[in-house]
Amino acid sequence: MYKNYIITLMLLMGFLGYSQEENQKSYQFSLQEAIAFAVDSSYNAINARKDVLAAMKQKWETTADGLPQINANVDYQYNPIIQVTPLPAEITGGEPGTFVPVQFSTRQNVNATATLNQLIFDGSYIVALRAAKTFLKYSANFEEKTQLEVRKAVVDAYGNVLLMEESLAIIERNLANAQSNFQETKAIFENGLAEEEDVEQLEITVLQLENELRNAKRNQQITKETLNFVLGIPIDVSVELTDGLTELAQQNLMEEDLLDEELNVESNIDFKIADNLVRQRELEWKLERSKALPTLSAFANYGYLSFNDDFNFLSSDADWFDFSTVGVSLNVPIFSSLKRSARSQRAEIALEQAEVDLEQSTQQLKLDASRAKSDFKYAAESYITSQRNLDLAERIEHKNDVKFKEGIATSFELRQAQQQLYSAQNEYLQAMLNIITAKAELETILNKPITR
Repeated sequence: MYKNYIITLMLLMGFLGYSQEENQKSYQFSLQEAIAFAVDSSYNAINARKDVLAAMKQKWETTADGLPQINANVDYQYNPIIQVTPLPAEITGGEPGTFVPVQFSTRQNVNATATLNQLIFDGSYIVALRAAKTFLKYSANFEEKTQLEVRKAVVDAYGNVLLMEESLAIIERNLANAQSNFQETKAIFENGLAEEEDVEQLEITVLQLENELRNAKRNQQITKETLNFVLGIPIDVSVELTDGLTELAQQNLMEEDLLDEELNVESNIDFKIADNLVRQRELEWKLERSKALPTLSAFANYGYLSFNDDFNFLSSDADWFDFSTVGVSLNVPIFSSLKRSARSQRAEIALEQAEVDLEQSTQQLKLDASRAKSDFKYAAESYITSQRNLDLAERIEHKNDVKFKEGIATSFELRQAQQQLYSAQNEYLQAMLNIITAKAELETILNKPITR
């Protein structure tokens, strides 16, 4: 009873733990934690791992073709009408030239056989084994590529959520300032101390900001759902981000050492996949050539045969007769009207095309590395410039706001300064996001390891 109590308690605790996990409705991630989570749990990553497992099964499936194969077969026959065979009547003392119909088979018979087949030599089997190993490497490389793509997708989605959060806060702050200016100017106008155009200009700004705020709120929800989708989490689950956009931008800005790293083409995953394709085409070419070689296999069978006019095969009185056969089978291709030659030549052409694609991929990777370094450098420079522009735009807007309230500047001039500030704010936010995404792109090309 004590043992049963312990087992029941363990099962109950396990069930409660499972239920709590299932009922979890919120997550909390830094950027690196989000990447690690997505590499394990995103939809694409899960399917990529399953592709590797499928490739392992396919490799064994190919290997098994050259191992012993045993099959059993049971045949039962019932002959409602037994075929007759004519025999010369002389055998039974009849007249020469006449025939006697004779039935040689019984009405029922059973034949049970077990057969062993073993492949001894087949050139295509040897090539197929190598092809299975190559396909397994391809699947593993594709999984690695999927992980890199997942990392880029997480960085983009995570950064966009932070961008919308910062953008929403800025729009709300700008709207509050614009509404305050609008209300003050409207009150002055009602007292006859301001022009109606000043009120209208400020009202345009307020309406524009209110529209942007509504759109930003909708986009914020969409970016959150997009991040959940990339992570492999239901889109209605709450996810809290612990990193800030400014923090991430400054961290990535300090990693300019990436610009000095040289590209190792052979370690790049796109090069590996292109090289896998070359190996695959080479094996397909060898496979076509191997079909001109002879194949040799061996077989052995053993079985029992029983026959009777009545169905008594399950009885102990039934007579069973065993038999066995052992042999080899040799198949030698001789002439195919040049079909095999044409297929070999076609496979060789495909191999040459794959080699050209590999060279193209090599040069493309070098070009992509140069472009990614340039983009990262430009993103860093733009971030510094946007910081300075934002500071200047804030000062200009503040000066024009003071001048407008003192009656020195017009509402049109104030609106221009505000629009310039809003543009500078957006450029600054986008510059921070560009640093994060440009660094992720450069890390992917340089084949930097994924943090788990």
